[in-house]
Amino acid sequence: MTILSGAVGAWTGANGFRLMPQDQFAESAATLALATAAGGHLTTVAYTWAHPTDGPQQGLLALGAGEEPGAVTGLWSDSWHQQPAARIMPGTLRDDNLVELEADYGGGWLWRIIIDATGATLQLRMDNVIPAEHATAEVAAGPYPAMLMTLRRG
Repeated sequence: MTILSGAVGAWTGANGFRLMPQDQFAESAATLALATAAGGHLTTVAYTWAHPTDGPQQGLLALGAGEEPGAVTGLWSDSWHQQPAARIMPGTLRDDNLVELEADYGGGWLWRIIIDATGATLQLRMDNVIPAEHATAEVAAGPYPAMLMTLRRG
């Protein structure tokens, strides 16, 4: 099974980044290359974006089938978000067009990556999930998009 097989190729578009949910998105150009590897057993998602202060960034996500039907395992690293160590992220695959990964990165805080190739665009979304005990009157518990990349083929 090749994950996201219909989305293989080069994609270009824009990325929005914000640190906190009340922040405005900082927009930058973005690219993404989706390819198969290891005889079709892995899918790689290599992407670029720019941080508003720290400049050009890049990330890589390797996706493989999990042991259970519909399960996916991701290995993720990003030059700004997740470095120097890569993070293993378990998740699910829906209809070969939508992948959702999630991992706890400490104290109940979760990082969620969603790749949606169900339409004419490809969307790479990264949510930060705020634990209930860290919610405030200004910042609600639950997920908010920290990165939102929308891309078209080419």
